[in-house]
Amino acid sequence: MTGTTRPDGDGLTDGERHAQGMGVRREVLSDAHVDRAIAATTPLTADFQDLITRYAWGDIWSRPGLDRRARSVAVLTALIALGHHEELAMHLRAARQNGLSMEEIQEVILQSAIYCGVPAANTAFRIASEVFAAGE
Repeated sequence: MTGTTRPDGDGLTDGERHAQGMGVRREVLSDAHVDRAIAATTPLTADFQDLITRYAWGDIWSRPGLDRRARSVAVLTALIALGHHEELAMHLRAARQNGLSMEEIQEVILQSAIYCGVPAANTAFRIASEVFAAGE
């Protein structure tokens, strides 16, 4: 496959991807958030927690093609477009952790008004106001 950033050969094991993913997940979302998620894991959600740690964080967020700031912009836009408000609040905090300024977050939400719709951006501004008013 041309242009791939996947390693040659077998790549990482599931255990290595999980460890890498847990590190990235903690850096982006905070130890407190990840600790809460782990503590809330049940037999029903255990496989899902493992999946997102290995796949989302160990594979996708760990790829070299985009830095974390760019990944945060993409994630914010997608969450606004799809109306995933709980995840949006979490990733607004993560975007600040990844170095986005309040002005840059404002610009992402304004840009989303054009491509995702004014009501979606209006809701995103409300959520951002609530998240950042809480000192997060």
